[in-house]
Amino acid sequence: MMERLETWKLALERLRSAESADWVETGRLVAEIVRMSSDTMLRQAAEQALPVLRQAVDNDDHSVTLAAQRRIGVVLEVILGLTAPRFGRRNALPKKLSTEERARRTLGLPLAVQLTFEDINQAYRRAAKGMHPDQGGTAQAFIDLAAARDILIHPGAHKDA
Repeated sequence: MMERLETWKLALERLRSAESADWVETGRLVAEIVRMSSDTMLRQAAEQALPVLRQAVDNDDHSVTLAAQRRIGVVLEVILGLTAPRFGRRNALPKKLSTEERARRTLGLPLAVQLTFEDINQAYRRAAKGMHPDQGGTAQAFIDLAAARDILIHPGAHKDA
């Protein structure tokens, strides 16, 4: 699949940089991408480009030509995104949050800031207004909110889960 993407990328760059656009050839290439691409985003970009490319064939209207060039640019951007080298660990799962980090997220507090007792209580009161069962929240969400506040107020009393 990667070789095919590279081939399409080179062909689109060549067609896009040509002095006079060959919309028939570009349309043929984009139709091939629609038929053969397994990537949903690339297929959608190509499908959206096809009608404009077909309209650009034998059309002297400058706005149609510009629209076709923009659509080719979008398809090319998607291909460039798919062929760009990936750095870091592939398919690595996101880092698991600690109990305190989960509690901070629940209360909407930043992860890397020293919190005071008052900061925690203010965040709890603010979040509790919308989470309370009388205000349209669920009982479980309200219990989770109270547990998050307790974890942040008494951090040593709770072990990481």
